[in-house]
Amino acid sequence: MGNPTGAMLVIGDEILSGRTRDSNLYYLAQELTRVGIDLREARVVGDTHAEIVAAVRAFSASHDHVFTSGGIGPTHDDITADAVAEAMGAAIGVRADAAALLQAHYDRQGQEFNAARQRMARIPDGAVLIDNPVSIAPGFSIGNVHVMAGVPKIFEAMLASVLPTLTGGAPLLSQTLRVLRGEGEIAAEFGRLAAEYPDLSMGSYPFNLNGAHGTNLVIRGTDPAMISQAMVQLNRLFG
Repeated sequence: MGNPTGAMLVIGDEILSGRTRDSNLYYLAQELTRVGIDLREARVVGDTHAEIVAAVRAFSASHDHVFTSGGIGPTHDDITADAVAEAMGAAIGVRADAAALLQAHYDRQGQEFNAARQRMARIPDGAVLIDNPVSIAPGFSIGNVHVMAGVPKIFEAMLASVLPTLTGGAPLLSQTLRVLRGEGEIAAEFGRLAAEYPDLSMGSYPFNLNGAHGTNLVIRGTDPAMISQAMVQLNRLFG
């Protein structure tokens, strides 16, 4: 049986417009690799309710875990919570435990817990809160969908709260051989080696660095002995 699978939905017009550069997908991919959840898909959608609903439904049906970032703040275009609630068939409203967290936070800050800030306490029925030690406003998990903030520091803190609650598999391992040859020179032999190891993933990635041209040959998998065996053969071919 293979590892659990994951998908990520990055939400926000600011990503699609180029105003903001996403780093959350990169971070999530690394963390899921570490815990043995295979990230299989990623999609970026704007702040459009119907598109978020459709994407969440599709990913939730096809993967073990769905991770979202963005759209759970206090402004009018923060619509992720409502869209996820619809996608998962849940009602949504201001929830007492989330509101209490935020009320206490703003009381400490000497600020009003106004209507805009109360939007961040809107949680779908049946969801479990995701802790946010950075700015208090919680994310939430409902079914297999984990809804988190878009601000990288907060996303990373929320993910640290979520991952220990998930069952992963074997961590994905990799080894790399750097060769000063172009992909076209090594493609045929490398392809034959990949065919000998269907349980491993092999990829070639050309580089041009300080005048040196070549290819990084990468072998990935969850079986360290098999990876090492394949690397021995790879070194015999191109080392």
